[in-house]
Amino acid sequence: MKEAYQLTKEELAEQYGSLSGHTGTEAEQLLQICGENKIEDSNRKGVIVIFLEQFKDMLVIILIAAAIVSMISENIESSIVIFAVIILNAILGTIQYVRAQKSLDSLKDLSSPRAKVVRNGCVEEIESKRIVPGDLLLLEAGDMVAADGRIIENYSIMVDESSLTGESTPVEKEDIVITGEKTPGDRINMVFSGSLVIYGRAYVMVTATGMKTEMGKIAFLMSNTGDRKTPLQKSLDDFSKKLALLILIISGIVFTLRLVQGEPLLESIMFAVALAVAAIPEALASIVTIVQSMGTRKMVADNAIVKELKAVESLGCVSVICSDKTGTLTQNKMTVTDIYADGDVILPQEADVANPVQKMLFYNAVLNNDSSVEDGKNIGDPTETCLLGYVEKCGINISEIRHMLCRKGEIPFDSNRKLMTTEYEFEGRDVVFTKGATEVILNKITGIATGQGCREITDADVQNIAKINEKFSERGLRVLAFAYKDNPGREILTVDSEAGYIFSGLMAMTDPPRDESVTAVADAADAGIRTVMITGDHKVTATAIAKQVGIFREGDRAVTGEELDRMSDETLNGMLESISVYARVSPENKIRIVDAWQRRGKIVAMTGDGVNDAPALRKADIGIAMGITGTEVSKDAADMILADDNFATIVKAVLYGRNVYRNIINSIQFLLSGNFGAILVVLFCSIAAVGSPFEAVQLLFINLLTDSLPALAIGMEPSDKQLLKDKPRNPDDGILSKYFVRRLVIHGVMIAGVTLTAYFIGTVYGHRMAVTMAFATLTLARLFHGFNCRKENSLLRAGIAKNKWSLVAFAIGVLLLAAVLFVPVFGRLIMVEALKGIQIMWIILLAFIPTFIIQTVRMVKECVMQRKGEKNG
Repeated sequence: MKEAYQLTKEELAEQYGSLSGHTGTEAEQLLQICGENKIEDSNRKGVIVIFLEQFKDMLVIILIAAAIVSMISENIESSIVIFAVIILNAILGTIQYVRAQKSLDSLKDLSSPRAKVVRNGCVEEIESKRIVPGDLLLLEAGDMVAADGRIIENYSIMVDESSLTGESTPVEKEDIVITGEKTPGDRINMVFSGSLVIYGRAYVMVTATGMKTEMGKIAFLMSNTGDRKTPLQKSLDDFSKKLALLILIISGIVFTLRLVQGEPLLESIMFAVALAVAAIPEALASIVTIVQSMGTRKMVADNAIVKELKAVESLGCVSVICSDKTGTLTQNKMTVTDIYADGDVILPQEADVANPVQKMLFYNAVLNNDSSVEDGKNIGDPTETCLLGYVEKCGINISEIRHMLCRKGEIPFDSNRKLMTTEYEFEGRDVVFTKGATEVILNKITGIATGQGCREITDADVQNIAKINEKFSERGLRVLAFAYKDNPGREILTVDSEAGYIFSGLMAMTDPPRDESVTAVADAADAGIRTVMITGDHKVTATAIAKQVGIFREGDRAVTGEELDRMSDETLNGMLESISVYARVSPENKIRIVDAWQRRGKIVAMTGDGVNDAPALRKADIGIAMGITGTEVSKDAADMILADDNFATIVKAVLYGRNVYRNIINSIQFLLSGNFGAILVVLFCSIAAVGSPFEAVQLLFINLLTDSLPALAIGMEPSDKQLLKDKPRNPDDGILSKYFVRRLVIHGVMIAGVTLTAYFIGTVYGHRMAVTMAFATLTLARLFHGFNCRKENSLLRAGIAKNKWSLVAFAIGVLLLAAVLFVPVFGRLIMVEALKGIQIMWIILLAFIPTFIIQTVRMVKECVMQRKGEKNG
């Protein structure tokens, strides 16, 4: 049986149904038969495997061994509690892992590539996973190939297949039949899933989807790979290992002291192991993952789709944002405002289709254009759809023109040439249309169209056109120049043949700044983030918009790509801080700008939407692609996608990134300060030889009760704009800052102090009651302490009800503690004694004291700061 690359077009049509694509009904039926077009994740772990992996921890294994020994020694109740704690921890860890995985899956779905297909005879944009064999794909520069396919119509398409073949040079494709056996790299009439279109366009018949594609075959053969951890997770893993070693040493000391004091060997082992497990926040890694994934889900609601969790961490450190202009800082709603033709500037409503000069200008705008309007929806570049909308308002039937006139050749737009060229048979002759940047067109024209006919262009004409273009640009307008020429010899279109044109005119369009851009740029500045505009637009236009949104200020500079090319690295470094606008830039310019800021130690976010932006997006610390206008290549290269193409969303994402990091640090602070308090109590009692303040099962219960739920609740603390007043965080800063350690020690000492007080009060009623009161006080104090760790503000300012999850976690914790203290069957398991009213009052009072002190100190500080502010005001 022949392969797809060996088939003629007739054989393809016979095998796949038609060369014109499917109907919607046919596609849905095939989707049910063939399945979705996606690579299956063979490395996905099942729930059972995830659950069993929770028992791989060395300390859990030791704890299981201790429980077995306890069971052999007929201490059945302790064994039941230990196993219950271990299983509950494993269940909680499994739930957290599955939730995080589901969150990531939803993000992948949101950021999944889309593709243009011909359905029911019209071009539609669909999710790439819904592509089926026999679909007709339209591929254009900037698209990611979503399935394997055979080229049916080719317009100079070039594809980067390095992800599949390893060949770094783009492959120029051809519409031919290949005979004999060929490897994928030599199948020049095929395109393959995962490759990138960097030039031209083509219609492609889909021949394989999903796991049947060449990329799918490779994925099937790939060996399993482990999950990649984020930098923060790696830092926490290293931190946890050091902490575990310290706690194991402390546990060893406690074990030795208990033996010296005459405690039984088995009980001493159980207590030391329980102390270690209770002290080590083994839920830390899963809490970090779940907090990050929760943060990314919130970001999606604000149109920021983060593709990888590590990007959330980097967002909080961003200190420079290199932003595109069109659509990001502006509304991306282009409107034609002025037309220059036949020596006059006219308003759009004054246009006359009967005027031969204007008619040629309008036909150029329609025919030399790859965008379209389907069912009222614009498909394609906003500038091109703006041209279509305007010309249609002038009374020209776009669909009729495009149906009557067939495109005979084209040279697609690229950012280096800044031109797009097409060829049509127009009014009985072959005509080449071109449009692009005014300064480029002016270098390629030899004639000018006038009401009296075409004549040779003069220097005065060129100067006048340049002057008009400059005036338009000064008003912040985007200007396109249009030109054409006859091609009587039917010369094949090439880049070298783009010359000898007749100038038709200019069209100026406005894309006003977004209302929220001004506020967002100001917020970024308050957050210590420098915003720089990098655009392909004219220098004057870019500067005008930059001034309106607050990027360009007094004393700032604007430079063009050409000026940048003439600068040495030393000159650029010296001017870097003063340059706010880069205009007419090339892909190489963008990379150089990012690199210059990174050499200064800055964390750089770069926005982009085109295939030419992909290298800079990968180079930046945070690559940000446009979700609406962005090509699939740019989305693939980016770390984050803006669903609304809005600069303000970047600032919101930075706020979320800072909030996620703050919440994680506060969760760690909560876990460690509570654990530190427990260790201090045990150490003091062991050294002072005043008896054990806790039973081993009580420490295990505290670990389960006061670790995960309150820590997760702290991780869900909502963001507040106050975070944007802080300067960007240095990504090299460790977790254990001086402030962090100082706060941890102070809070831990206070919790230990009230727990010891409860223990000594309880000794009046006997050792068993002392242990019960210490256990209950420590548990309740840690539950109260969860409110302290939400923010550095007082609860009065932070709002106790703003984080409903912290209230839920506290309520569940209190209910579980009450069940242990007041339900006899649970009391026997946890080895507590029945409490009386006075003892309960002491427990509540003592447990609340650390929170009362912390909150009082914070309120006093806030009052002092407020008074200082009023005096300064």
